[in-house]
Amino acid sequence: MEPKTIREGYLVKKGTVLNSWKVVWVVLADDGIEFYKKKTDSSPKGMIPLKGAILTNPCQDFSKRMFVFKLSIAKNQDHFFQATHLEERELWIKDIKRAIKCLQGGKKFARKSTRRSIRLPETINLSELYFLMKDQDAGIKEMKLEKDKKVFNHCFTGNNVIDWLVSQGKVRNRTEGLMVAAGLLNEGFLQPAGELSQAGAENSSDLTLLDQPDAFYYFADSGFYCEGYSSDDDVIVKEEFRGAKVKQGCLLKQGHLRKNWKVRNFILRDDPAYLHYYDPTKGEEDPLGSIHLHGSVVTAVDYVPDAKRHDVEGNLFEIITSDEIHYYLQAATAEECNEWIKAIQAVAKSGK
Repeated sequence: MEPKTIREGYLVKKGTVLNSWKVVWVVLADDGIEFYKKKTDSSPKGMIPLKGAILTNPCQDFSKRMFVFKLSIAKNQDHFFQATHLEERELWIKDIKRAIKCLQGGKKFARKSTRRSIRLPETINLSELYFLMKDQDAGIKEMKLEKDKKVFNHCFTGNNVIDWLVSQGKVRNRTEGLMVAAGLLNEGFLQPAGELSQAGAENSSDLTLLDQPDAFYYFADSGFYCEGYSSDDDVIVKEEFRGAKVKQGCLLKQGHLRKNWKVRNFILRDDPAYLHYYDPTKGEEDPLGSIHLHGSVVTAVDYVPDAKRHDVEGNLFEIITSDEIHYYLQAATAEECNEWIKAIQAVAKSGK
């Protein structure tokens, strides 16, 4: 029987011989993981069998790289993958864990709603809880907090989270509140801000929220940003990076000069409306470029001028800015392409 494809998409992978990190197209099947140099390649660069594999997440082998996980197989072979953001990593982790478990039990893969090792009551709906927490009137208040010569904007403390859960009757006590908060953190609804909360999230197999006034967190789709104020050398985040994060993921982008196509990590922000793109192998500190979306037009296209058809085909869309600059992008699937088009259209219309 031919292996069933469970998940596919772009990830950054560490070379097994050299220490370089490169973007690859990854296909997770029910019995293994194949990775390709390009999505259009017919033959994979390599294959990782999942039977007997050990998954490590989060992987702390690389202090300067976030969202890394490790697959260890026979003969002490380690394979390191890096996602562009937390939610993406957790989707991969859930499916890989499930595939390994099914192989061990001799069962067919079937997606199951899991809450990792956190035993949350069935009555707790994390998605609904997240929206209640964000309510402007009755939710958790976002604040500007200062620590270690840094200013954290649009965030709150760990004990703010537990206080809110208890006061709203969502939990019976602080111990139960910590369990629910850990679920929100593990599912990516809450994000750690600052060294203390990040250390708490990384020092255990499951992410842990700290019930402390100096442990900072923020909503995943908030306008969070951090700025320094100790000297003239501190970098203040520019206005275009302060909008709420609407969507993030990898897309193929055509270069303006050489017309070559490369995978970039895109972050869509609103108010102000910008689409920033980064080298997926180097994190999110320095963008390669930004597209101001206010007044832009985005549409699906069948082909791209100056591009060979065998290079890019399908799931293409074009952004034309108010300055009449054309950007051509390609998503991994038709569904993803439609999601990006709708999200960009909404931001371009409502953002400034």
